[in-house]
Amino acid sequence: MAEEIVPLRSGHLDVDGQQIWWEHHGVGGRETVCLLNGLAMHTKAWYGFLPLLVDDYDIILYDYQGQGQSSKDDIPYFIPEFARHLTLVMDEIGVEKIHLMGISYGGFIGLDFARLYQDRLHTLMLSGILLSHEKLFSMYQDISLRFYTQSAEAFEIYTHYMYEKIFGEAFVAKLSDEQLDAMRQRFFDRYIDHRHCLIRLTEAQNPFFGSLDDNMAGYLDIRTPTLMVAGSQDRAIPLWQQKKICEILPNSRWMEIEGAGHVVYLERPETFFPILRALMEARSVDIEVSTP
Repeated sequence: MAEEIVPLRSGHLDVDGQQIWWEHHGVGGRETVCLLNGLAMHTKAWYGFLPLLVDDYDIILYDYQGQGQSSKDDIPYFIPEFARHLTLVMDEIGVEKIHLMGISYGGFIGLDFARLYQDRLHTLMLSGILLSHEKLFSMYQDISLRFYTQSAEAFEIYTHYMYEKIFGEAFVAKLSDEQLDAMRQRFFDRYIDHRHCLIRLTEAQNPFFGSLDDNMAGYLDIRTPTLMVAGSQDRAIPLWQQKKICEILPNSRWMEIEGAGHVVYLERPETFFPILRALMEARSVDIEVSTP
């Protein structure tokens, strides 16, 4: 299915000497949703899911620095800049307002987009993130960075540790050992010679959380209808950390998908994307959806 998908438009934006890859899917002129990548994703990772949305919505995808077809220079990255890049992509396409969905790392970018550019949002859906100072998350980040910066052998071990951490039991049980090994190998091949990208993307979280207290007033002012959709088996970002976001965002609602892990859109697309569609259609968190 993914091989048959061709963007309506695509290209690179030159932003301060960095090339930012973007894609516009659909027919143009309709309401538009942007799907924000997780840390180790790229635009084509979404291709298998576009048919769940593209009949009614145009879709924006883009790679952050260090991802996919965007620049991979070994320089500092910044999450507010990734959010600003989206506004430039929207301007290039000619889209004034969007629905925004951010999974994991993309959720940080979604939050800063809402904080900085709320006037350009219809709705916001987030999954697998936190917006508070948590020692356990800091420890998780530090151990990931240690794997990234060590030998190729250590990085190979990380590919096994990573999938054990992020998937729920039901999803993994459906995969054969061969399928899991293929997923690990693709990740390893993509980043073994570009580990600096994972390092820089991860390090960009430091100023994000370092500025949390200074920026908190901006997050508290987000009135955009926001859904927090979490997998009940998320061990990368435990639910007690994620739920705190609903205490910060005044127009937010918590939803939990039973049996899913950290990557809910991949593990339970039959539940995740109908929730996203219901939010976009209603432009309100007061929606009726099933989350078995």
